[in-house]
Amino acid sequence: MKAGLREIVLDTETTGFEPSEGDRIVEIGAVELFNHVPTGRTYHQYINPQRTMPEDAFKVHGLGDDFLRDKPVFAAVAQAFVAFIGDAHLVIHNAAFDMKFLNAELGWLNMPQIPWERAIDTLAIARRRFPGSPASLDSLCRRFGIDNSARTLHGALLDSEILAEVYLELIGGRQPDFMLSAATTPGADIRTEGEWRPRPRPVALSSRLTEEEAAAHAAFVAGLGGDVFWSKPV
Repeated sequence: MKAGLREIVLDTETTGFEPSEGDRIVEIGAVELFNHVPTGRTYHQYINPQRTMPEDAFKVHGLGDDFLRDKPVFAAVAQAFVAFIGDAHLVIHNAAFDMKFLNAELGWLNMPQIPWERAIDTLAIARRRFPGSPASLDSLCRRFGIDNSARTLHGALLDSEILAEVYLELIGGRQPDFMLSAATTPGADIRTEGEWRPRPRPVALSSRLTEEEAAAHAAFVAGLGGDVFWSKPV
């Protein structure tokens, strides 16, 4: 591949929260970006965790013991996975979680660890851009108008494909380097970050105000009388 920026958008599904307590990876999904554009290359692998699936984890991703029993163990796919990611940066939502599992699996095989510096945490980016707002993958899909209707259960490849769209929006939309490239074009119309406006929602949010609350508010306003300042003519 010619010189440029290569990134891998990645997600895992696991048996739980802590590899130190025996939890393992059961699915890896990854999508390749080149200069912030999806190339169409993906990596997807189900993995036999060599242990039973806890009920709580099964409810999240739907990957049970019967389905995973004939899948390869991590040791059998580790080299192919490492070859796919190469030396690219890894774009991950809540990177600390996936990185500790990937490095635990690699460590059990005495393979080199993935340096933390290679991780780009979209959760941290979202929290910086939208402080105080929900930053889950579903919340960010709603914010950016990204269709995630197929996401009834967590799935590593589907979540990676959705996260790739979210990531591109987080870093400035589908042309994140537009301002840099446009600056070289005479007479280009370059918008500054302060001029950015959010896109309208594809479907308007329904009102959270109940009929009872609306009636109570109207009664309260009526009780103030006609001498309040907003009832006076301008």
